[in-house]
Amino acid sequence: MKKFFRNIFSYLRQTDLWLWVLCLGLSGFSIVLLLGILDAGKNGLTMRTIAVQGFAAALGIFCAFVLSKFDYHTLGRLWKLHVPLAYAFVLITFIPGVGVGTADRQGDRSWIEVPFTTMTIQPAEFLKISFILAFAYHLNKVKENINQPSNLIPLCLHGAIPVLLIHFQGDDGTALVFACIFVAMMFAAGLSFRYIAAALGAAALAFPLLWFFVLADYQKQRFLILFNPDLADPQGDYYQQYWAKLAIGSGKVWGKGIFSPDHRYIPEVHNDFIMAFIGESLGFVGSLAVLAVLVALLFKILFNSRRAEDFQGQMICVGVFAMFSAQAIINISMCLSMFPVIGITLPFLSYGGSSVLASYLGLGLALSVYMRTPKSIFEP
Repeated sequence: MKKFFRNIFSYLRQTDLWLWVLCLGLSGFSIVLLLGILDAGKNGLTMRTIAVQGFAAALGIFCAFVLSKFDYHTLGRLWKLHVPLAYAFVLITFIPGVGVGTADRQGDRSWIEVPFTTMTIQPAEFLKISFILAFAYHLNKVKENINQPSNLIPLCLHGAIPVLLIHFQGDDGTALVFACIFVAMMFAAGLSFRYIAAALGAAALAFPLLWFFVLADYQKQRFLILFNPDLADPQGDYYQQYWAKLAIGSGKVWGKGIFSPDHRYIPEVHNDFIMAFIGESLGFVGSLAVLAVLVALLFKILFNSRRAEDFQGQMICVGVFAMFSAQAIINISMCLSMFPVIGITLPFLSYGGSSVLASYLGLGLALSVYMRTPKSIFEP
């Protein structure tokens, strides 16, 4: 028993306690929010929902602990093992009758049903973690030679594959998160500004093609509504955002309280629109407090990337930072009608076993880098 506690105290001395406190605090707060939504009785939640969230968080905490004990250099070198497994897991969703979606996401088949249960798993969430590890390893191989065409083209292909795969799966929201991770890691790795300018120019030229030949009519409508609310049908595509904005506004400065009997009904409020419930429950002040915790988490990961002992560790932290920040910005923007609804969860707060578990795996990667970073100039 003494050895057990000695190992625990040793781990606590080595790990990033601030990251643990911030993530555990968000997970605990998520359970409280779900209890509040359950108490309101308007969204069909059951105690099973809270149990799944709690189990996912507990499993995620354990996985983050285990992952942090592994050297991230070793994890990167094992890309031939985890990358094929992650892609195979995603490709299974393309098998007819295996991949399942939801009624509100047309053509989306991003989930796999767990046999003998009513639970589902979203494989793309775990591909994010594998991609961050593998792409950081790839960038570390080329380092200062990133801008040579012989290196740049394979890097772009490496980033394009998951984006296109998840797009064809039907989950454009997650595909956008992959694109943000790729862009952030390339930028942090030292991509030349002439390539950045060329990419921006190409994106501007490609936008008309994307609009007229790629986006479906319902996707175009979600963009048009943002610029012309008069086109919105509060009972149609705009339903969630319409009531989410009303809910956030009704919270005013201090909110109605998490367990208030006066909450509005918003579809997926426990998932993609959890920020609407926060705004209604805790008001402007409470929403700012939640945002402050998320920003503190993001900046702590980014700060750790600056202190990492090598380039590969820096890239891993940047990838985790980009994953969390992209999800947070897109999710909150959806709730405020600043971005179309594309189904992105708020890290650690939204309901979703796969999302919570992937968030903790990202935490484990960041902790692995931190625990192998010298804490002072006197350490080897």
